[in-house]
Amino acid sequence: MPRGLPKAVKKCLEKSKDSALLAVETYNKPAVKFKSGGYIVLMTIAWTSLFHAIFFRNKIKPFYRVKDGIKFIKRNGDYSYWELKTCIKEYFKTDVNNPIRKNLEFFIPLRNIIEHKSLPEIDADIFSECQAMLLNYDKIIEKEFNSEMCLRECLSFALQLYPSNKNLVDAIISNPDAKTAVDFIKKYRSSITSDTFNSGEYAFKAFLIQVANHQTSNTLPIQFVAYDKLSENERNNVNRVAALVKDKFIQVPVANKDLLLPGKVIIKVQTELGDPKVLRNKKQKNLFNQSKHTTFWKENKIRPETGNSNPTLTKSEYCVYDKATNQYVYTEKWVQFLVEEMKKDKEYIKFKDKSA
Repeated sequence: MPRGLPKAVKKCLEKSKDSALLAVETYNKPAVKFKSGGYIVLMTIAWTSLFHAIFFRNKIKPFYRVKDGIKFIKRNGDYSYWELKTCIKEYFKTDVNNPIRKNLEFFIPLRNIIEHKSLPEIDADIFSECQAMLLNYDKIIEKEFNSEMCLRECLSFALQLYPSNKNLVDAIISNPDAKTAVDFIKKYRSSITSDTFNSGEYAFKAFLIQVANHQTSNTLPIQFVAYDKLSENERNNVNRVAALVKDKFIQVPVANKDLLLPGKVIIKVQTELGDPKVLRNKKQKNLFNQSKHTTFWKENKIRPETGNSNPTLTKSEYCVYDKATNQYVYTEKWVQFLVEEMKKDKEYIKFKDKSA
Protein backbone atom coordinates (compact mmCIF):
# COMPACT_ATOMS: atom_id res chain seq x y z
CA MET A 1 0.00 0.00 0.00
CA PRO A 2 1.51 3.38 -1.02
CA ARG A 3 2.52 5.65 1.85
CA GLY A 4 0.88 9.00 2.48
CA LEU A 5 -2.65 7.94 1.56
CA PRO A 6 -5.48 8.96 3.91
CA LYS A 7 -6.86 6.22 6.14
CA ALA A 8 -10.23 6.17 4.35
CA VAL A 9 -8.49 5.67 0.99
CA LYS A 10 -6.36 2.81 2.32
CA LYS A 11 -9.37 1.02 3.84
CA CYS A 12 -11.33 1.27 0.59
CA LEU A 13 -8.37 0.01 -1.45
CA GLU A 14 -7.80 -2.96 0.86
CA LYS A 15 -11.49 -3.90 0.69
CA SER A 16 -11.46 -3.45 -3.08
CA LYS A 17 -8.43 -5.68 -3.70
CA ASP A 18 -9.66 -8.36 -1.29
CA SER A 19 -13.01 -8.48 -3.09
CA ALA A 20 -11.34 -8.67 -6.51
CA LEU A 21 -9.07 -11.52 -5.43
CA LEU A 22 -12.02 -13.39 -3.91
CA ALA A 23 -13.91 -12.89 -7.18
CA VAL A 24 -11.10 -14.49 -9.18
CA GLU A 25 -10.73 -17.31 -6.65
CA THR A 26 -14.47 -18.00 -6.78
CA TYR A 27 -14.50 -18.07 -10.58
CA ASN A 28 -11.50 -20.40 -10.82
CA LYS A 29 -12.72 -22.99 -8.33
CA PRO A 30 -13.48 -26.17 -10.31
CA ALA A 31 -16.33 -27.18 -8.00
CA VAL A 32 -18.22 -23.90 -8.46
CA LYS A 33 -20.93 -24.32 -11.11
CA PHE A 34 -22.29 -20.78 -11.40
CA LYS A 35 -18.92 -19.09 -11.77
CA SER A 36 -20.04 -15.70 -13.05
CA GLY A 37 -22.69 -15.31 -10.32
CA GLY A 38 -20.32 -14.95 -7.36
CA TYR A 39 -17.69 -13.29 -9.54
CA ILE A 40 -20.01 -10.46 -10.63
CA VAL A 41 -21.22 -9.75 -7.09
CA LEU A 42 -17.68 -9.62 -5.68
CA MET A 43 -16.28 -7.60 -8.59
CA THR A 44 -19.12 -5.10 -8.15
CA ILE A 45 -17.98 -4.62 -4.55
CA ALA A 46 -14.36 -4.34 -5.73
CA TRP A 47 -15.15 -1.64 -8.31
CA THR A 48 -17.41 0.31 -5.95
CA SER A 49 -14.74 0.38 -3.25
CA LEU A 50 -12.09 1.38 -5.80
CA PHE A 51 -14.20 4.36 -6.90
CA HIS A 52 -14.77 5.32 -3.25
CA ALA A 53 -10.99 5.28 -2.70
CA ILE A 54 -10.48 7.56 -5.72
CA PHE A 55 -13.17 9.98 -4.56
CA PHE A 56 -11.83 10.12 -0.99
CA ARG A 57 -8.33 10.79 -2.32
CA ASN A 58 -9.75 13.62 -4.46
CA LYS A 59 -11.50 15.15 -1.39
CA ILE A 60 -14.93 14.09 -2.67
CA LYS A 61 -17.28 12.46 -0.18
CA PRO A 62 -19.12 9.62 -1.98
CA PHE A 63 -22.28 9.95 0.09
CA TYR A 64 -25.85 10.66 -0.94
CA ARG A 65 -27.21 14.04 0.18
CA VAL A 66 -30.68 15.05 1.31
CA LYS A 67 -32.78 17.24 -0.96
CA ASP A 68 -31.30 20.49 0.37
CA GLY A 69 -27.94 19.36 -1.06
CA ILE A 70 -26.07 20.20 2.15
CA LYS A 71 -26.58 17.40 4.65
CA PHE A 72 -25.71 13.79 3.99
CA ILE A 73 -28.24 10.96 4.25
CA LYS A 74 -27.63 8.50 7.09
CA ARG A 75 -29.00 4.99 7.46
CA ASN A 76 -28.62 3.06 10.71
CA GLY A 77 -26.21 5.71 11.94
CA ASP A 78 -23.86 5.51 8.93
CA TYR A 79 -23.53 7.54 5.76
CA SER A 80 -25.36 6.28 2.67
CA TYR A 81 -22.53 5.57 0.22
CA TRP A 82 -22.84 5.93 -3.54
CA GLU A 83 -23.64 2.69 -5.33
CA LEU A 84 -21.69 1.56 -8.38
CA LYS A 85 -24.14 3.19 -10.81
CA THR A 86 -23.67 6.60 -9.20
CA CYS A 87 -19.89 6.11 -8.94
CA ILE A 88 -19.72 5.40 -12.68
CA LYS A 89 -21.62 8.59 -13.51
CA GLU A 90 -19.38 10.67 -11.24
CA TYR A 91 -16.13 9.14 -12.50
CA PHE A 92 -16.76 9.07 -16.24
CA LYS A 93 -18.95 12.22 -16.32
CA THR A 94 -19.80 12.99 -19.99
CA ASP A 95 -17.74 10.11 -21.44
CA VAL A 96 -20.89 8.05 -21.98
CA ASN A 97 -19.47 5.65 -24.61
CA ASN A 98 -16.30 4.76 -22.75
CA PRO A 99 -15.87 0.95 -23.20
CA ILE A 100 -14.86 0.50 -19.55
CA ARG A 101 -17.99 2.35 -18.48
CA LYS A 102 -20.17 0.29 -20.83
CA ASN A 103 -18.62 -2.91 -19.48
CA LEU A 104 -19.49 -1.94 -15.90
CA GLU A 105 -22.98 -0.77 -16.81
CA PHE A 106 -23.57 -4.19 -18.40
CA PHE A 107 -23.09 -5.91 -15.05
CA ILE A 108 -25.33 -3.75 -12.84
CA PRO A 109 -28.72 -4.92 -14.20
CA LEU A 110 -27.31 -8.41 -14.79
CA ARG A 111 -26.24 -8.64 -11.14
CA ASN A 112 -29.78 -7.71 -10.06
CA ILE A 113 -31.22 -10.41 -12.32
CA ILE A 114 -28.93 -13.22 -11.16
CA GLU A 115 -28.92 -12.44 -7.42
CA HIS A 116 -31.81 -14.81 -6.74
CA LYS A 117 -31.22 -17.36 -9.49
CA SER A 118 -28.66 -19.99 -10.39
CA LEU A 119 -27.80 -19.58 -14.08
CA PRO A 120 -24.54 -21.41 -14.85
CA GLU A 121 -25.80 -21.70 -18.44
CA ILE A 122 -24.81 -18.08 -19.18
CA ASP A 123 -21.21 -18.39 -17.90
CA ALA A 124 -19.63 -19.26 -21.23
CA ASP A 125 -21.35 -16.47 -23.16
CA ILE A 126 -20.41 -13.62 -20.80
CA PHE A 127 -16.86 -14.88 -20.18
CA SER A 128 -15.32 -12.13 -22.34
CA GLU A 129 -17.14 -9.34 -20.46
CA CYS A 130 -16.12 -10.89 -17.12
CA GLN A 131 -12.48 -11.02 -18.21
CA ALA A 132 -12.55 -7.40 -19.39
CA MET A 133 -14.06 -6.35 -16.06
CA LEU A 134 -10.96 -7.70 -14.29
CA LEU A 135 -8.41 -6.30 -16.76
CA ASN A 136 -10.08 -2.88 -16.64
CA TYR A 137 -9.91 -2.98 -12.84
CA ASP A 138 -6.13 -3.27 -12.98
CA LYS A 139 -5.97 -0.54 -15.63
CA ILE A 140 -7.84 1.97 -13.45
CA ILE A 141 -5.80 1.09 -10.36
CA GLU A 142 -2.57 1.71 -12.28
CA LYS A 143 -3.92 4.96 -13.70
CA GLU A 144 -5.17 6.35 -10.38
CA PHE A 145 -2.53 4.97 -8.02
CA ASN A 146 0.45 2.95 -9.31
CA SER A 147 1.38 -0.37 -10.90
CA GLU A 148 2.44 -1.83 -7.52
CA MET A 149 -1.24 -1.86 -6.53
CA CYS A 150 -2.28 -3.98 -9.52
CA LEU A 151 -3.51 -7.56 -9.21
CA ARG A 152 -1.60 -8.91 -12.18
CA GLU A 153 1.44 -9.81 -10.05
CA CYS A 154 -0.83 -11.92 -7.81
CA LEU A 155 -2.50 -13.83 -10.62
CA SER A 156 -1.31 -16.33 -13.20
CA PHE A 157 -2.83 -17.60 -16.40
CA ALA A 158 -5.82 -19.83 -15.55
CA LEU A 159 -5.34 -23.52 -16.32
CA GLN A 160 -9.11 -24.01 -16.55
CA LEU A 161 -9.55 -23.08 -20.18
CA TYR A 162 -13.22 -22.74 -21.09
CA PRO A 163 -14.16 -25.80 -23.18
CA SER A 164 -17.86 -24.97 -23.52
CA ASN A 165 -19.47 -24.25 -26.87
CA LYS A 166 -22.86 -23.33 -25.42
CA ASN A 167 -24.63 -20.20 -26.59
CA LEU A 168 -27.55 -18.13 -25.29
CA VAL A 169 -30.11 -20.23 -27.17
CA ASP A 170 -28.80 -23.38 -25.48
CA ALA A 171 -28.96 -21.56 -22.13
CA ILE A 172 -32.72 -21.01 -22.39
CA ILE A 173 -33.36 -24.57 -23.58
CA SER A 174 -31.48 -26.12 -20.66
CA ASN A 175 -32.85 -23.63 -18.11
CA PRO A 176 -36.00 -21.60 -18.89
CA ASP A 177 -35.22 -19.39 -15.85
CA ALA A 178 -32.34 -17.96 -17.86
CA LYS A 179 -34.66 -16.19 -20.31
CA THR A 180 -34.73 -12.87 -18.43
CA ALA A 181 -30.94 -12.74 -18.23
CA VAL A 182 -30.53 -13.82 -21.86
CA ASP A 183 -33.01 -11.21 -23.09
CA PHE A 184 -31.15 -8.50 -21.19
CA ILE A 185 -27.73 -9.60 -22.52
CA LYS A 186 -28.96 -9.53 -26.12
CA LYS A 187 -30.71 -6.17 -25.71
CA TYR A 188 -27.73 -4.53 -24.01
CA ARG A 189 -25.20 -5.73 -26.57
CA SER A 190 -27.38 -4.47 -29.41
CA SER A 191 -27.73 -1.06 -27.74
CA ILE A 192 -24.02 -0.18 -27.70
CA THR A 193 -22.00 1.05 -30.67
CA SER A 194 -20.01 -1.40 -32.78
CA ASP A 195 -16.75 0.36 -31.80
CA THR A 196 -17.56 -0.15 -28.13
CA PHE A 197 -18.68 -3.75 -28.64
CA ASN A 198 -15.45 -4.60 -30.52
CA SER A 199 -13.23 -2.92 -27.94
CA GLY A 200 -11.10 -5.15 -25.73
CA GLU A 201 -12.07 -2.92 -22.80
CA TYR A 202 -15.72 -3.87 -23.20
CA ALA A 203 -15.15 -7.59 -23.83
CA PHE A 204 -11.80 -9.39 -23.85
CA LYS A 205 -11.67 -11.97 -26.63
CA ALA A 206 -8.73 -14.17 -27.52
CA PHE A 207 -7.89 -17.38 -29.30
CA LEU A 208 -4.95 -19.65 -28.53
CA ILE A 209 -2.95 -21.64 -31.03
CA GLN A 210 -0.74 -24.43 -29.78
CA VAL A 211 2.82 -24.12 -31.06
CA ALA A 212 5.98 -26.23 -30.82
CA ASN A 213 8.27 -25.79 -27.81
CA HIS A 214 10.19 -22.53 -27.78
CA GLN A 215 13.77 -22.64 -28.92
CA THR A 216 15.03 -20.96 -25.75
CA SER A 217 14.28 -22.21 -22.25
CA ASN A 218 13.77 -18.74 -20.78
CA THR A 219 10.92 -17.72 -23.11
CA LEU A 220 7.51 -17.19 -21.52
CA PRO A 221 5.06 -19.96 -22.54
CA ILE A 222 2.13 -17.55 -22.88
CA GLN A 223 2.27 -13.85 -23.73
CA PHE A 224 -0.58 -11.43 -24.27
CA VAL A 225 -0.42 -8.62 -26.81
CA ALA A 226 -3.21 -6.02 -26.91
CA TYR A 227 -4.94 -6.05 -30.29
CA ASP A 228 -5.20 -2.25 -30.42
CA LYS A 229 -1.41 -1.96 -30.01
CA LEU A 230 -0.60 -4.06 -33.07
CA SER A 231 0.49 -2.52 -36.35
CA GLU A 232 -1.86 -2.68 -39.34
CA ASN A 233 0.13 -5.58 -40.86
CA GLU A 234 0.10 -7.47 -37.55
CA ARG A 235 -3.67 -7.00 -37.23
CA ASN A 236 -4.20 -8.33 -40.74
CA ASN A 237 -2.13 -11.41 -39.92
CA VAL A 238 -4.08 -12.02 -36.72
CA ASN A 239 -7.42 -11.70 -38.53
CA ARG A 240 -6.23 -14.01 -41.31
CA VAL A 241 -5.11 -16.71 -38.85
CA ALA A 242 -8.33 -16.35 -36.83
CA ALA A 243 -10.38 -16.77 -40.00
CA LEU A 244 -8.40 -19.87 -40.98
CA VAL A 245 -8.85 -21.41 -37.55
CA LYS A 246 -12.57 -20.62 -37.55
CA ASP A 247 -12.99 -22.07 -41.03
CA LYS A 248 -11.10 -25.20 -40.01
CA PHE A 249 -13.41 -25.81 -37.07
CA ILE A 250 -16.51 -25.15 -39.14
CA GLN A 251 -15.53 -27.94 -41.53
CA VAL A 252 -15.12 -30.55 -38.80
CA PRO A 253 -18.09 -32.96 -39.03
CA VAL A 254 -20.35 -33.06 -35.99
CA ALA A 255 -22.33 -36.14 -35.06
CA ASN A 256 -26.11 -35.69 -34.84
CA LYS A 257 -25.70 -31.97 -35.63
CA ASP A 258 -29.30 -31.46 -36.77
CA LEU A 259 -30.97 -33.82 -34.30
CA LEU A 260 -32.77 -32.78 -31.12
CA LEU A 261 -33.00 -34.11 -27.59
CA PRO A 262 -36.53 -34.60 -26.18
CA GLY A 263 -36.34 -31.45 -24.03
CA LYS A 264 -35.54 -29.29 -27.04
CA VAL A 265 -38.32 -30.92 -29.06
CA ILE A 266 -40.83 -30.06 -26.33
CA ILE A 267 -39.70 -26.42 -26.17
CA LYS A 268 -39.79 -26.02 -29.95
CA VAL A 269 -43.28 -27.50 -30.29
CA GLN A 270 -44.64 -25.41 -27.40
CA THR A 271 -43.09 -22.28 -28.91
CA GLU A 272 -44.33 -22.90 -32.45
CA LEU A 273 -47.84 -23.41 -31.10
CA GLY A 274 -47.73 -19.95 -29.54
CA ASP A 275 -46.92 -21.08 -25.97
CA PRO A 276 -50.45 -22.33 -25.12
CA LYS A 277 -51.29 -22.74 -21.42
CA VAL A 278 -53.84 -24.91 -19.63
CA LEU A 279 -55.09 -24.81 -16.06
CA ARG A 280 -54.09 -27.91 -14.10
CA ASN A 281 -54.26 -28.20 -10.31
CA LYS A 282 -55.08 -24.48 -10.21
CA LYS A 283 -51.79 -23.67 -11.96
CA GLN A 284 -50.99 -22.56 -15.50
CA LYS A 285 -49.04 -25.30 -17.27
CA ASN A 286 -47.60 -25.69 -20.77
CA LEU A 287 -50.04 -27.52 -23.03
CA PHE A 288 -47.30 -29.54 -24.72
CA ASN A 289 -45.09 -31.33 -22.20
CA GLN A 290 -43.04 -34.47 -21.59
CA SER A 291 -46.14 -36.56 -21.01
CA LYS A 292 -47.72 -35.58 -24.34
CA HIS A 293 -44.44 -36.15 -26.16
CA THR A 294 -44.19 -39.67 -24.72
CA THR A 295 -47.81 -40.37 -25.70
CA PHE A 296 -47.17 -39.30 -29.28
CA TRP A 297 -44.04 -41.43 -29.84
CA LYS A 298 -45.74 -44.45 -28.30
CA GLU A 299 -48.94 -44.07 -30.32
CA ASN A 300 -47.01 -43.55 -33.57
CA LYS A 301 -44.48 -46.27 -32.74
CA ILE A 302 -41.51 -44.18 -33.87
CA ARG A 303 -39.14 -45.85 -31.37
CA PRO A 304 -39.13 -48.92 -29.11
CA GLU A 305 -39.81 -48.79 -25.41
CA THR A 306 -36.90 -48.12 -23.06
CA GLY A 307 -34.99 -51.33 -22.33
CA ASN A 308 -35.86 -52.98 -25.66
CA SER A 309 -33.18 -55.46 -26.75
CA ASN A 310 -32.99 -53.75 -30.16
CA PRO A 311 -33.11 -49.97 -29.52
CA THR A 312 -32.25 -49.15 -33.16
CA LEU A 313 -35.71 -50.12 -34.42
CA THR A 314 -36.88 -46.56 -35.02
CA LYS A 315 -38.66 -44.65 -37.78
CA SER A 316 -35.52 -42.86 -38.89
CA GLU A 317 -37.37 -39.98 -40.54
CA TYR A 318 -38.48 -38.98 -37.04
CA CYS A 319 -36.10 -40.55 -34.55
CA VAL A 320 -32.61 -42.08 -34.31
CA TYR A 321 -30.96 -44.07 -31.54
CA ASP A 322 -27.61 -42.58 -30.44
CA LYS A 323 -25.50 -45.48 -29.18
CA ALA A 324 -22.72 -43.22 -27.80
CA THR A 325 -25.09 -41.52 -25.35
CA ASN A 326 -27.66 -44.34 -25.09
CA GLN A 327 -30.56 -42.02 -25.85
CA TYR A 328 -33.00 -41.15 -28.63
CA VAL A 329 -32.70 -37.97 -30.68
CA TYR A 330 -35.34 -36.50 -32.95
CA THR A 331 -35.58 -34.76 -36.31
CA GLU A 332 -37.10 -31.43 -37.31
CA LYS A 333 -39.67 -33.42 -39.28
CA TRP A 334 -40.83 -34.94 -35.98
CA VAL A 335 -41.26 -31.45 -34.54
CA GLN A 336 -43.40 -30.37 -37.48
CA PHE A 337 -45.44 -33.57 -37.23
CA LEU A 338 -46.13 -32.85 -33.55
CA VAL A 339 -47.09 -29.23 -34.27
CA GLU A 340 -49.63 -30.29 -36.89
CA GLU A 341 -51.08 -33.03 -34.67
CA MET A 342 -51.31 -30.68 -31.68
CA LYS A 343 -53.31 -28.17 -33.72
CA LYS A 344 -56.11 -30.76 -33.71
CA ASP A 345 -56.02 -31.00 -29.90
CA LYS A 346 -59.26 -29.79 -28.25
CA GLU A 347 -57.42 -27.89 -25.52
CA TYR A 348 -55.28 -26.16 -28.13
CA ILE A 349 -58.38 -25.18 -30.15
CA LYS A 350 -59.88 -23.66 -26.99
CA PHE A 351 -56.64 -21.77 -26.39
CA LYS A 352 -56.67 -20.38 -29.95
CA ASP A 353 -60.33 -19.36 -29.65
CA LYS A 354 -59.59 -17.43 -26.44
CA SER A 355 -56.53 -15.70 -27.89
CA ALA A 356 -58.21 -14.80 -31.18
